Amino acid sequence: MFYSLRDIYRARTLISKHIVRTPLRYSRRLSRILGLDIYLKLENTQITRSFKVRGGLHYMSIKADEASSRGVITASTGNHAQSIAYSASIYGAKATIVMPHNISRTKVEALRDLGAEIIFHGSIFEEAREYAEKLAEERGMLYIHPINEPLLYPGVATMHLENIEDLPDVNIIINPIGGGSGASGAVIVAKSADPSIKVIGVQAEGAPSFYLSWRQKRLISTGSANTIAEGLATARAYELPFGILRDRIDDVILVSDEEIIRAIKLLAELEGIIAEPAGAASLAAAYKIRDRIRGLKVIAMITGGNIDLEKLSSWLAN
Repeated sequence: MFYSLRDIYRARTLISKHIVRTPLRYSRRLSRILGLDIYLKLENTQITRSFKVRGGLHYMSIKADEASSRGVITASTGNHAQSIAYSASIYGAKATIVMPHNISRTKVEALRDLGAEIIFHGSIFEEAREYAEKLAEERGMLYIHPINEPLLYPGVATMHLENIEDLPDVNIIINPIGGGSGASGAVIVAKSADPSIKVIGVQAEGAPSFYLSWRQKRLISTGSANTIAEGLATARAYELPFGILRDRIDDVILVSDEEIIRAIKLLAELEGIIAEPAGAASLAAAYKIRDRIRGLKVIAMITGGNIDLEKLSSWLAN
């Protein structure tokens, strides 16, 4: 069963005291370059510098007693991990995070600051996820599936309530798709407000599992993910978001790592905004399809800002 608009409003009452309402910023310079009115939803200014914390807080507010008694374990490439670690710290639960190797040092250090136990396993997200499930059974911990857990979704979707409230005449919302919780929230909120609002998802060319699944109307696993965007580096599509998005999302765009880097540079140089690769993917997509959406009001979800300064510096220098 999917969640409803009412569930999202309920979630907001539960998490609002622990998050900030992030700004929706109109970019005059980017609008001129793209030939449309573009608004940036700055979830990189959220607690933990990512939208994911909204979902973790909603989950933990519902499961607080069990989480405190058993401890929680999940897998993540970074932002979901911080969401769970931060939420667990608020509700007095121990958090264990399984991550693939080669994750951004910035994200790892943030997790350590939040008191989480970190275990590195595998080279891609799916390998870390499978190991987290094994450890959960061995240790008797409460396992939080990072993508197929329904309680994450109403919390995540609260960012799209803010979008519709702040820009009710929006034409298009562009949201990255790693697992798919953000885009799922976009379709439920936007289509409830006005079915004519278009929702466009974005995946990395090197991790196109959802794109392929949506095109072929069946779940597909690519078995690998090759992209600089850690938050988009999933090697398969998942049942819950696919079920929500399959018949509701209007389009899915693939962007290259080079296009993502260009978007990172545009955000930094024109707006002074620091976005991680997944967080800049929506702008990369808007740039790619700018001729198709010319003259429209577009929200680009800047979903996260957890990025190593060394990587950022190298991308800005080139």
